[in-house]
Amino acid sequence: MDSSVENKSFDFAVSIVKLCRYLADAKREFVLSNQLLRSGTSIGANISEAQQAQSKADFIAKMNIALKEAAESKYWIRLLEAAEILSNSITQPLFEECIEIEKMLYSIIRTSKSKK
Repeated sequence: MDSSVENKSFDFAVSIVKLCRYLADAKREFVLSNQLLRSGTSIGANISEAQQAQSKADFIAKMNIALKEAAESKYWIRLLEAAEILSNSITQPLFEECIEIEKMLYSIIRTSKSKK
């Protein structure tokens, strides 16, 4: 598997943890930030778990979960901006990073499914 997706998802998780700490401390926002914290850190956790998959089907399933968590993270990031809790200057880089991770995951899943 491409370790760059593992590294990108880890770096993304670190950014999410820091953002959620900021949301809790500076904005006193706990509900949405907790949702984002869970989905944003789950991407990398599922990618790591996929490394220990017991079969190709298990690997693909874990990577699909990571892909779904990335999609959910994008939702929370968009919502935080739309609700005027965060500015576009904060959300846009995270949103773009999430899209990049999604593309990588999609490629890994597609390649894994095509291998016999």
